[in-house]
Amino acid sequence: MKPIINIAETPTVTTGHGETFGATHGLLSKPLGGQAIGARITRVEPGRAAFPFHHHYGSEEHFFIVSGTGTLRHGDATHPVRPGDYIVHLPGGPETAHQLVNTGTESLVYLAINARVAPEVVGYPDSRKVAVSTLPWNDESLRFVAMTEGIDRVGYWDGEDGAETRKVLGA
Repeated sequence: MKPIINIAETPTVTTGHGETFGATHGLLSKPLGGQAIGARITRVEPGRAAFPFHHHYGSEEHFFIVSGTGTLRHGDATHPVRPGDYIVHLPGGPETAHQLVNTGTESLVYLAINARVAPEVVGYPDSRKVAVSTLPWNDESLRFVAMTEGIDRVGYWDGEDGAETRKVLGA
């Protein structure tokens, strides 16, 4: 397998939801057999974002702005972005939540690089959701999404009556 790919020749995936979310992703690392590091070139049209505001408990993400302008949401702050900007998002809670929004007048194009960790837990502060995946994101895996409201109301021992364990013990 050739260890190089040109961004003009990448397989693409289009994602989106409604009028707010939408992007085209040129896959870079996966076609070359990349396993530990994911990389893609993402193109977002004006007035849209590729993904909801989110944070990763396990994966580190980096972005390099290739062209266009926009706004980075990070935690409680916003920052303008432009070509040449390099952005690092460390794993963590809502304080590390991030989203790139194309607030400019031309396509916002950026290189996205991430550690492909599993299992992965992703939080979505705007919608109060959490998602869990057993394999790195974008791989076919057992995945579920739950609302965070009430999620902490179940204790570790709730529902654990020990009946099946007692059967093993012969009790």
